[in-house]
Amino acid sequence: MKTSLLRSVALAATLMAVLPAGAQAQDKPSEIVWGDTLPKGLDPHVVYDVPMQFILLNNYDGLFRYVGNPPELQPWLAEGYEVSDDALTWTITLKPDVTFHDGSALTADDVVYSFKRLLEMGQGPSGAFKPVLKPDNVTKVDDLTVQFVLDKPYTPFLAALPLVAIVNEDLVKEHEKDGDWGAEWLASNEAGSGAYSIDPSTYRPQENVDMMRFEDHFYGWDDNANPVDIVRAAPVKETSTRVLALIRGDIDATDSYLPTDQVERVEKADGVHVAQDESMRVMLIRMNNQRPPFDNKNFRKCVSHAFNYDGFISIILKDYAIRNAGPIPNNLWGAPADLEPYSYDIEKAKEFCDAARAEGADLDRPMEIQIQSALDQTTQSAQLLQAGFQELGLTLNLVPSTWAQLTTDAASVETTPDMWVHWVSTYFVDPENWIGQMYDSQFHGTWKASSWYQNDKVDELLREARAETDQSKRATLYEEASRIVVEDAADVWIYNTVQLRGLSDKVQGYKFSPVGSGGDIRWISIED
Repeated sequence: MKTSLLRSVALAATLMAVLPAGAQAQDKPSEIVWGDTLPKGLDPHVVYDVPMQFILLNNYDGLFRYVGNPPELQPWLAEGYEVSDDALTWTITLKPDVTFHDGSALTADDVVYSFKRLLEMGQGPSGAFKPVLKPDNVTKVDDLTVQFVLDKPYTPFLAALPLVAIVNEDLVKEHEKDGDWGAEWLASNEAGSGAYSIDPSTYRPQENVDMMRFEDHFYGWDDNANPVDIVRAAPVKETSTRVLALIRGDIDATDSYLPTDQVERVEKADGVHVAQDESMRVMLIRMNNQRPPFDNKNFRKCVSHAFNYDGFISIILKDYAIRNAGPIPNNLWGAPADLEPYSYDIEKAKEFCDAARAEGADLDRPMEIQIQSALDQTTQSAQLLQAGFQELGLTLNLVPSTWAQLTTDAASVETTPDMWVHWVSTYFVDPENWIGQMYDSQFHGTWKASSWYQNDKVDELLREARAETDQSKRATLYEEASRIVVEDAADVWIYNTVQLRGLSDKVQGYKFSPVGSGGDIRWISIED
């Protein structure tokens, strides 16, 4: 087909460059086209979202990595670690003989630099560490040993370490401009040691990334006899067009948010299938708690009862999801088993709206809910809430947007929408990933905390939970915080995901993990 032919021609020069002459003559390199969303830039210390997980997993290595489902935390660049009795000092030993894509050795200096860069820039996943770790408290012991000294005990520390990509210090420093930590350069280049390296000459932000297999990756390739040689990440913006491209063979994988009608479409087609995997991804509708009338708890409860949860999950999604009553995935410890979810009940909604009006809330203005244009489920859920608003005599307008724009808008109360629809995925496996970073007010200004919720008691509970080392006690603290947040109706929590990704039957070895959503290419092979 025309698209496939163009794809092959476009990669020809790259293939000739990266493959030895003998290999070019004897073997046709394997290629995969990944049709999922790309991040707004390539710097793993700046961008922190699901699309960046694809870059993080394939182009970079971290000290630890999550593998499998349920996700298992494994040493990756780390060979071992020790923790002091007071849980403040973490000493991590690195694997020897790891090299970056340019052939230089990865040492403790690169690890120290990576963490300092992350913490000094204060973007991306830095929020997981800034409350407890100062840049100067990450130090080199020797070439293969790094020490972290925390300000106070932080139990999720180990669980969060996979968030941090280790970058090539010398390479990034070569491209620094005016003290920018090389951010301008790294936004469209890479400086990693991962299983695949990026071809910067073909990179177009949010449109195309070409990657080549790094034969000298420290993990080796003995576990995969036919690894993918070339990866082309080429998003297709519209869901129906993306599925059509999969069926035609123009792409080998879709995103993992397929709506039910597209799942059925894929399952009926030849040569393709849908991978269904239980995940830890909570879908929710955010409400800007500091913008009237959403600053009124009774109105937020009105909204919470105006959404048809059963209709969305059972009828629209055909039960490819599980109702989730609060912010912590119900298949993770810390989620209260007895938490009562909000129900779809227009009469209750009217009562709460009347109470909000009695307290002075102005419900007459048109309100907005912003959707992600490329993801049909965000539109479907917003339309369902819009119908609930109509029954209440309220006006709700749908506003198309993009993930990149919405996460940018979440930086301030003024630019954060009235409401917007998204998911909180598994960046690391700890309640801190969800409720901790969503509802502790110290994270205001990040997309995870974009409801701008403020409750001093919740702040206290979440901060105590981070320092507590006993998991059963931590679970109790998270359960209490969850009950308060849900009582306050901070957001509208909808479901925990069964991930649905369309795949070509040629894709073998697909290894799903909730962390990264199955986007780790090193395990995959292509069979014609």
